[in-house]
Amino acid sequence: MTFHVVVPARYASTRLPGKPLVDLAGKPMIRHVVERVRRSQGLSVVVATDDQRVADAVSGFGGDVEMTDPGHASGSDRVMEVARSRRWGDDDIVVNVQGDEPLLPPAVVDQVAAALAGADPGCGVATLCEPVRHGAELRDPNVVKVAVAASGRALYFSRAPLPWSRQAFEDGVPDRLPANLWRRHVGIYAFRVAALAEFVAWPLGPLEQAESLEQLRLLENGRAILVREALAPVPGGVDTPADAERVRAALVSTPSSP
Repeated sequence: MTFHVVVPARYASTRLPGKPLVDLAGKPMIRHVVERVRRSQGLSVVVATDDQRVADAVSGFGGDVEMTDPGHASGSDRVMEVARSRRWGDDDIVVNVQGDEPLLPPAVVDQVAAALAGADPGCGVATLCEPVRHGAELRDPNVVKVAVAASGRALYFSRAPLPWSRQAFEDGVPDRLPANLWRRHVGIYAFRVAALAEFVAWPLGPLEQAESLEQLRLLENGRAILVREALAPVPGGVDTPADAERVRAALVSTPSSP
């Protein structure tokens, strides 16, 4: 199995300006992400950015980086631009790793690529999930939930508590969930390049706009998303200063290898 990894890294962030360059235990966040992904089996690891400051930082530690159109609406568009510029084939697999995941286990990068490589040829996208065991997570709109069919394909993604247990939640979502029915979506994707090209060409659909979840564009257009449970815990990414403090503490206690 061969695959490529692209890490979209947008400089602007409302809640955490200059997010890719935020210092975490002496290194910019984007370096932590790249160093972890390099420990996967990916054939290449490319950072796709819209800002020269990020490009200079990546080049400074020997990373592979491409400047992409600042007008892109999403990280997926940046990944597609890199795939085109590198002339990857329609059947090639590219893994989209978010640039704010400095604690991402390298094994899950391999896992999502392998899941897609072994999938039915009609399935062009794979992603991961984790169990949700606490009501606070289920109630949190920043924790995206996914409902999965018996076939392993996604039925729906939502910021709302999904599914809603009519009996168990009669008086509201409890602190401890009654069964292993709920799953958190882990925002890492493996695409076949042809499927990614199709995806970024579609207009935004009403469900995607309502939930602000771009993966719903695939479901709205009748495309399958394969979902597998992550084989290792995936800590949350960095969106706020509080998240950055949490990650700093984790890196100090268990420093990553370069």
